[in-house]
Amino acid sequence: MKNTTTIDPNSISTAALHQILLTAVAPRPIALASTIDKNGNINLSPFSFFNVFSANPPILIFSPARRGRDNTTKHTYENVKEVNETVINIVNYAMVEQMSLTSTEYDKGVNEFAKAGFTPIPSEKIKPPRVAEAPISFECVVDNIIELGTKGGAGNLIISRVVTIHIKDEYKGVNGKLDTKKLDLVARMGANWYTRANENALFEIPKPTLTKGIGVDKLPLHVINSEILSGNDLGRLGNIAQKPNAISINKWKSEKKIQSILKILDSKIKHKKIHLIAKKQLKNNNLEEALSILFCV
Repeated sequence: MKNTTTIDPNSISTAALHQILLTAVAPRPIALASTIDKNGNINLSPFSFFNVFSANPPILIFSPARRGRDNTTKHTYENVKEVNETVINIVNYAMVEQMSLTSTEYDKGVNEFAKAGFTPIPSEKIKPPRVAEAPISFECVVDNIIELGTKGGAGNLIISRVVTIHIKDEYKGVNGKLDTKKLDLVARMGANWYTRANENALFEIPKPTLTKGIGVDKLPLHVINSEILSGNDLGRLGNIAQKPNAISINKWKSEKKIQSILKILDSKIKHKKIHLIAKKQLKNNNLEEALSILFCV
């Protein structure tokens, strides 16, 4: 096994731990949250400690953590304690630089909409405005706030129940549903890095819940121990619904190239050559053919 560094989180500084967590747990979606205080001052700030946690009821949670350097709290956190409402605006590539600007720690009362050049639009059911440039905006009522600690770096979970959803039609596909490719969303990585979910970065994996795959454990042992096939390759093969039948296997055994490989006495060389042929089939998305080839040995 390759060298591994093991760290007790209590043995390093909060800043060092923060760096590890944010770099390792990524990419993270971004909640551009607009809030308002009891005096009507609007705040807009991004948070990557964010995700969806329930569909019924529809719950989004984000966390404006206490600042590690001085243990102060953020205006967003203070605002939702005064007015328990927020709009969570989703961030795509077209607005990422403006979103980043809203993370500037302006003084309380400064309107980040104006600073970042965003356009506020009145919400339908709550007081904070939404961002006109956002592809999707969720008007939310804050049901609960869970404070995870009192020291610098401690999170504050803002449990937000969605009461209204605004979706720009330009981000829908021909079926009327949200189109991932059109959305062009961005996500937060460690340090100053972001990632973009554009078409070149997207790939699909059939959900195992749609079929009950045979599992990696049902593959031939030489496949499981392969030096050619990756863990991802094994996962794709294990997601196939059933083992290949005799007709499919014999079809490949009749191929001259396969026949010549099967005559090789050195099992290690034989398996390697079979695995290379199967991997080529996997690359072309011919999963059943790849599995049949592997069962030839």
